[in-house]
Amino acid sequence: MIEQQMLIGGQQVDATGGATFERRNPLDGQVATRAPAATADDARAAVDAAAKAFPAWAAMGPGERRALLMKASAAIEAKGEAFAAAMAAETGASGIWAGFNVHLAADMFLEAASLTTQISGQVIPSNVPGSLAMAVRQPAGVVVGIAPWNAPIILAVRAIATPLACGNTVVLKGSELCPATHGLIIEALQEGGLPPGVVNFVTNAPADAGAVVEAMIAHPAVRRVNFTGSTRVGRIIGQTAAKYLKPAILELGGKAPFLVLDDADIDAAVAGATFGAFANSGQICMSTERIIVDNQVADAFIAKLVARAWQVAARIESGICHINGPTVHDEAQMPFGGVKSSGYGHFGGQAGIDAFTDTRWITMQTTPRHYPF
Repeated sequence: MIEQQMLIGGQQVDATGGATFERRNPLDGQVATRAPAATADDARAAVDAAAKAFPAWAAMGPGERRALLMKASAAIEAKGEAFAAAMAAETGASGIWAGFNVHLAADMFLEAASLTTQISGQVIPSNVPGSLAMAVRQPAGVVVGIAPWNAPIILAVRAIATPLACGNTVVLKGSELCPATHGLIIEALQEGGLPPGVVNFVTNAPADAGAVVEAMIAHPAVRRVNFTGSTRVGRIIGQTAAKYLKPAILELGGKAPFLVLDDADIDAAVAGATFGAFANSGQICMSTERIIVDNQVADAFIAKLVARAWQVAARIESGICHINGPTVHDEAQMPFGGVKSSGYGHFGGQAGIDAFTDTRWITMQTTPRHYPF
């Protein structure tokens, strides 16, 4: 059994009053992890620590932030065996799935490291003579990240990496189903040399999730909320964020269809559909849930259908569309996000920079200005 602790301001701590909760192994029922059951005060303390660390982290040069994120990538890779053991004990995950999580999460940190020098702005022509007008991107502030259990390393790192690259500080609320797995990510970041308070980690008992999350969202220092999970809970997060006028990025449940057109390579289609539907036992937000096969085919349309695929993609109302491939596909640099009930906002690459920075309009008058009144 793993005895997990939280991380607030660089210090490993228990919950106020010492309350804990247990996560049991889904295969044998034994206690896999005992973790702190945070209170709302603990959640606010984590945000306070992130707010205290924000000015120095935001002012840090991009090269220094990049170096720390690259160290985090290496530290994640080095913990491959520990991640596999924790994921198996807490969620019953296979070693193959754990290894994929580790590899992609490490890649996400490398991609985030590359973004530190890509946070750019623009010069905007002004009607005022002598006015130099600019739109610049600056760190938003404290970001609250809430990650689920199904791809625990990938999705928790996604909640952390790009916000850090943009100069934000972070509070990660670990999943009640895999607190030790998420704790290993925080441990890797500390080993990578992140300053105290830049990343903080809170765990909570399932019954306390609502109070803990609202305490963080309501905190004046929190500037972004990003959540990956079910559409049902995402609606609650979105409503809570709206109540406090906090922008939210919501990556919610998918309903991915797999289309097989008349000109498909059937063997390839079967392989893609099988992988898309059953990878990680179907516990992926991109998992294939519907297979639609076109059986009304005429020879006269074959040529148009071959030239088609893009036309079909344009008509599908989805955040992501893969042609001649499975629905399950993720890369760190790609704009990952949904539409409609699958959520709003995007992670990855330039889309991540847009999500986790604020745009400011700044002008500098370079000549004397005449005022009409």
